[in-house]
Amino acid sequence: MNAWFRDLSQPEYVHVLLNPLPVYGLAIALFGLLAATYLRSRGGQITALVLIFATAASAWPVAHYGDEAYDRVLSMADEPGQAWLDAHARRADDLVWVFYVTAALAAAAIFGPKKWPQSAKPLVFITTIAAACALGAGSYIGYYGGRIRHREFRNVPPPPKPANARAD
Repeated sequence: MNAWFRDLSQPEYVHVLLNPLPVYGLAIALFGLLAATYLRSRGGQITALVLIFATAASAWPVAHYGDEAYDRVLSMADEPGQAWLDAHARRADDLVWVFYVTAALAAAAIFGPKKWPQSAKPLVFITTIAAACALGAGSYIGYYGGRIRHREFRNVPPPPKPANARAD
């Protein structure tokens, strides 16, 4: 049990532990929303929207712990891994907002129709599009993240380091 608590105090461990949520969790929730919409089940839509909200909002702790872990992972990575890490961090910094917008839209799709019933279909549609975009952004971010410490996934050269790379 002590080892588990020690692991949870390491931001890189927490980042790796949580990072499937905004991708795999969001994919499952999006599939549920599509199925519930096809079946015209408002209860199913609400369940899927809650899951979309939770998984999209989970991008915040994933990004937070990723930022906290940056220096430690940088020191553990080889030179190509450091290039992958920098590119991964840039992609996450540039695109994490897509998850926040998706979470906000999911919340609006849950609660908005209570006051404005006609907003249900458009909000579900917009949330579906946003969730698909967030899923794409998560895949785009994660593509580089998987290559930081896993040489077996490096089947292309690392991305070039830009002049304004992170120096923290």
